[in-house]
Amino acid sequence: MSDNEQIVVGLDIGSTKVCAVVASIDEQEQVHILGVGKAQSDGLNRGVVVNIDKTVNAIRTAVEQAELASGIEVNSVNVGIAGDHIRSIRSKGVITINNKDKEITIRDVERLLEDCQRIMLPPDQQIIHVIPQEFVVDGQDGISDPVGMSGMRMEAEVHIITGLVSAAKNIYRCVERAGYQVADIILEPLASSYAVLDKEEKEAGVVLVDIGGGTTDLAVFQDNTIRHTAVIAIAGKKVTDDIRVGLSVLDDQAEKLKHKHGECFVDLIEDDETITVPGIAGRPPKEITKSILAKIIQARMEEIMEIVAIEVKRSGYAETLSAGLVLTGGGSLIKNVCPLANEVLGMDAKIGRPLGLAGGLIDEVNSPIYATGVGLVIHALEAGTSGTEAMVPTSSKGSGVEKVMNQITDRMKSWFKEL
Repeated sequence: MSDNEQIVVGLDIGSTKVCAVVASIDEQEQVHILGVGKAQSDGLNRGVVVNIDKTVNAIRTAVEQAELASGIEVNSVNVGIAGDHIRSIRSKGVITINNKDKEITIRDVERLLEDCQRIMLPPDQQIIHVIPQEFVVDGQDGISDPVGMSGMRMEAEVHIITGLVSAAKNIYRCVERAGYQVADIILEPLASSYAVLDKEEKEAGVVLVDIGGGTTDLAVFQDNTIRHTAVIAIAGKKVTDDIRVGLSVLDDQAEKLKHKHGECFVDLIEDDETITVPGIAGRPPKEITKSILAKIIQARMEEIMEIVAIEVKRSGYAETLSAGLVLTGGGSLIKNVCPLANEVLGMDAKIGRPLGLAGGLIDEVNSPIYATGVGLVIHALEAGTSGTEAMVPTSSKGSGVEKVMNQITDRMKSWFKEL
């Protein structure tokens, strides 16, 4: 490994699985997947830690698997955060440029973004991300990076994402107890977008829907910027629960039925075969048809899509999303999910798998379930927050706004470290 090669670890702590991805970036800025680890997780509920010990064990198992595959010792990780406590707010700020030659500096952008953060928040909520939408200099709008421009007055509109302090602290605590440091905490739909969306889609307008175990995460992009985020508390686990209750089977039987025979569009079933389900505790086995199973799954998946449609409408960008819908996460693996999404939302839908990887274990992560894990490492490599000595310093990377964003991220990290 060369001296200037960067190593980064992404840790996706989900409600049904914990997944760790070790990656490196070479001198040509290409990402190589070096190791992947996965462990079953039942210490979270709807994206929030409910059992510290179970979560710690799952983190340890997943990271140790990734260490074994990559041959690299992991010290720090970039963690995803989700959960229905996540909120997004739009905010505006304005400052005057007071240096002699009226040239906008990084410090001015920093002052402006700080001004945008002056919002009233409940005491239990804290800011996780501040994402600039656009800058306006002396009335000229549509500016993405104002550093170096001349002007007297600068305004900005930002997208602020907030989360529950206790939820972030519990994630932080679990990672520390497992023996690792947190290099950064990143919103999961934002992380997934780095892995499965390309620049053209973000430019044209796209909705990313990550259907996980406990939550469905949503992000709307337009003109290369995230415009709206939401976390919906209905996802794959609810589908399993419906099967369990509807067919009177055990939880793991319901999960197997969903994976092996599950479809979510009854009209598209080609062969309505009969499925035999083992009876509970010596009772005789039951027989059900594929269409009955599909009806149960379709009802819940339609509900998820309808809530997604409401959120897309709320974003104000429903009419301009030319690239349609990208579905990712484990829930997107249910057969015929794209036609169902198309039917409910009236948008073209496709499955999003991690793209833009140069080498390593590409085939191993070529699945929607690894979208967040791969996205976490890509985000960390781009933002310069690996937490390892091999990293290029943040100050040497990115545009003026990106540098300011990274500085703000560093300062924000302090709030969940105050244990």
